[in-house]
Amino acid sequence: MHVQEWLETIPAVAVYVLVAVVIGVESLGIPLPGEIVLVSSALLASQHGHIDPYVLGACATAGAIVGDSIGYAIGRKGGRPLLAKLGRRFPKHFSEANIGLAENSFQKWGMWAVFFGRFIALLRIFAGPLAGVLRMPYWKFLIANVLGGIVWAGGTTAVIYTVGVVAEAWLKRFSWLGLVLAVLIGVVSMLVVKNRAKKAAQRAEATEREPVPAAD
Repeated sequence: MHVQEWLETIPAVAVYVLVAVVIGVESLGIPLPGEIVLVSSALLASQHGHIDPYVLGACATAGAIVGDSIGYAIGRKGGRPLLAKLGRRFPKHFSEANIGLAENSFQKWGMWAVFFGRFIALLRIFAGPLAGVLRMPYWKFLIANVLGGIVWAGGTTAVIYTVGVVAEAWLKRFSWLGLVLAVLIGVVSMLVVKNRAKKAAQRAEATEREPVPAAD
């Protein structure tokens, strides 16, 4: 069963709780489909009036902020042995290469890595625990965490809800062709943005690995 179809079978309160919990647990450092659940729920809100998009966005934001904060505390207490343990448990996500890339991003961008990391699947999982492991000052982490959580969770909810409402109107006026076109445009745009972000991260990593010319 599709995620959205399953969400239609549970009460609105359960949807709010589910979104908050899944996003919160993902922010702890455990790979879960937080973005998929949020997008599906926001799309469902645009089609069914019993789900309030404002409440949904607030729950998603709270889950993101609280989850990242707990992840920070765990990372600060567990240190690097925690990353090694996560690597054994989730080798696909916490491989040495991924940890190295995330660590380079944190060392280069600091609190901005926490903020913008919310929009990138890999860094979204790493942000809290890694910030704690690297001993980032908590006040810096908190500011970036709160702002990133609000912009990502609230923004994603607002955008998907609006697109869903527009798509619903197109569906009534222009049949399925308009909806399919809208979905394709959205998917292509998302892939282009993610591809550019990945290439930028690779370029940054390659630049840091370039040998420094010896002085004459």
